[in-house]
Amino acid sequence: MDFKIVKEMLKKILLVTFTAAVLACHAAPQPQQLVQGVSNIMPDEKQALVCKEIVALIENYNYKKIKVNDSISSLVLDKYIKELDPYKYYFQASDIKEFEKFRNSLDDDFRSGNLNAPFYIFNVYLKRYNEFINFAFTEIKAKQNFNANETYVFDREKMPWAKSKAELDDIWRKRIKYELVNLKIAGTAEAKNQETLTKRYQALKSQASKLNNQDVFQTIMDAFTETIDPHTNYFNPANAQQFNEDMARSFEGIGARLQLENEILKISEVVPGGPAFKSKLLSAGDRIIGVAQGDGEFEDIIGWRIENSVAKIKGPKGTKVRLKIIPVGKEMSSKPVIIELVREKIVMEDQSAKKKVQTIQSDGKPYKIGIITVPAFYADFKAANAGDPNYKSTTRDVRLLIDTLKRLDKVDAIVMDLRANGGGSLVEAIDLTGLFINKGPVVQVKDLKNEVEVSEDANPGVVWDGPLGVMVDRLSASASEIFAGAIQDYGRGIIMGTQTYGKGTVQSSIDMNKLVNPSILQKLAALVNKNGTIIKTGKEDVKLGQINLTMAKFYRVTGSSTQHKGVMPDIQFPSLYPMDKIGEDTEPSALPWDEVKKSDFAPVADLTPFKSELVKLHEQRMDKSPDYKIMVQDIAESKKRESEVSVPLNEAKLKVERDSLEAKNLARLNSLRASRGLAPVKKGDKIKKEDNFDFIQNESLKIMADFMQLANPKGKQFVKTTGEFK
Repeated sequence: MDFKIVKEMLKKILLVTFTAAVLACHAAPQPQQLVQGVSNIMPDEKQALVCKEIVALIENYNYKKIKVNDSISSLVLDKYIKELDPYKYYFQASDIKEFEKFRNSLDDDFRSGNLNAPFYIFNVYLKRYNEFINFAFTEIKAKQNFNANETYVFDREKMPWAKSKAELDDIWRKRIKYELVNLKIAGTAEAKNQETLTKRYQALKSQASKLNNQDVFQTIMDAFTETIDPHTNYFNPANAQQFNEDMARSFEGIGARLQLENEILKISEVVPGGPAFKSKLLSAGDRIIGVAQGDGEFEDIIGWRIENSVAKIKGPKGTKVRLKIIPVGKEMSSKPVIIELVREKIVMEDQSAKKKVQTIQSDGKPYKIGIITVPAFYADFKAANAGDPNYKSTTRDVRLLIDTLKRLDKVDAIVMDLRANGGGSLVEAIDLTGLFINKGPVVQVKDLKNEVEVSEDANPGVVWDGPLGVMVDRLSASASEIFAGAIQDYGRGIIMGTQTYGKGTVQSSIDMNKLVNPSILQKLAALVNKNGTIIKTGKEDVKLGQINLTMAKFYRVTGSSTQHKGVMPDIQFPSLYPMDKIGEDTEPSALPWDEVKKSDFAPVADLTPFKSELVKLHEQRMDKSPDYKIMVQDIAESKKRESEVSVPLNEAKLKVERDSLEAKNLARLNSLRASRGLAPVKKGDKIKKEDNFDFIQNESLKIMADFMQLANPKGKQFVKTTGEFK
């Protein structure tokens, strides 16, 4: 959303000449404290510049209007250490004591772009991590006594830091023993278990060796920004690209999903409709060992980090890429096949809104209900701004799905499934609401100046005027809460599920390159590294990343914020997710709940008279439902297991616990299968995809059938349209 404050901020910053920043590029950096026994990862000039700018943005434009001071420094230090070592497996008490010298200085360091302290802490962590990996290789081969009555504490969050290397070694020894006893209980031979675990730790060692200063900087900035508030986030260049591709639900490349397997890049899936698919030259399982741009030289990518390899394969549409392929089924020693592809824009349809139709019988009458699953509120802003008439967006996709549900499927009702939808574009939340209401306010936004702007659906008419339901859960957040809250406030539909996440803040995405004088980018581009080679070739190549800065709060049309409280469903289900661990109200740095003046809106209906009867009918079904009973039992069991922090290392005891749990779960599963007329399964059997049953969705459809019988017995429209929707 283009808030005036964002435009004013960018205009103001872009007019500034960054003399200090230019000087910083040439100033002699402070010496980095080195850690012996490890390849030290060092910060660079770009990161120093970005760090300073982030401090300035937070102090001047974050909604909290917070000063980065010693108190913030202390919180950042604690959060950073926790992010690196949450369960206290690596750092020793002596390390933590040494880090205390940084407690009140990180604020000053960040303001000046000095990242030496947090990089030093990371290098200490890396040393301890490598020590653990090397210890693991030795311990895996050691003789284990699986009859001893030992206990392994796997959740050490509330435990003290290890006081010595010997104490840490004992923790590591038990961890390796736990992994070995797990494999032994699974029934494989000792030699095979040692081989499996050795390969696992070789892979971990390989991953650690590929860590670079961008990884470290991302972790540092995560600790910093999340201390300010949970949703102000910095993205390094690679993560910024991924974020924007996810938002656009599209990218430019060859159309293949890739994964790393034993240091080799492997194709896991070929995306239908993309260049790889249309060429018929690539298949799932093929391995890519080399990449060339156009007619250029091949680069061997074996052993590369996956994001570096992917960056070489992706590229602007219309450009050519050549790949060296070892086809699936061929030995790695085989002669590679060279193929050539022209990159295209790939639309991620599998991650876009989808529909299906189910028929529910209620009192002998069939009801056809369309279910539209919306995984996120996405929009390809780049394509939209470029004037592409077919740009990708949630609202455009859903509108087409509704059209099909109306004309071809002829459904009686529609249910929008927003479970696990973490939000996205605020504009899309407003536009999507507009498909179901006939003009009017959708959400209110309060900016840094405490000015409230009412955002409206300005398009007259609706796309769907029939019965509507919305499914939510604890993971439904932000834009999902705007949509569900507006539908509820207007009386436009029934909300079903659990209390939502409670994210009531608005973030603006800011390209860090746009905040920096172009002359500085040119100077950064000209910097050389220790080997004397150019880091970058031009200012366009110097990417500084992106920050999503919390700059506003949104409120429902009633004036109530969704912050902390979220949206409370009309028909409630038990939460599958722990409410005390997931949600805005569990975040210590979250903004508080408040409210603003009610906006001028007119509800389309009063559904209150029907809600108590819907709850009653729902509860009557739940009293008789084996699915509901077992779901409640599963939630209770899960809560019980969450409180456990240790396991026995005695093979016999651990096996009894596992067998008992598996038997209990299998009995529950077969009880449910019997209630659906399905054959029982045995331990180890794979469940067919078609046998999976979404109980919460099925019950939500029954609630909609109840709703139609109670509120719409004569098939009347729920919303009167005025004018044509455009």
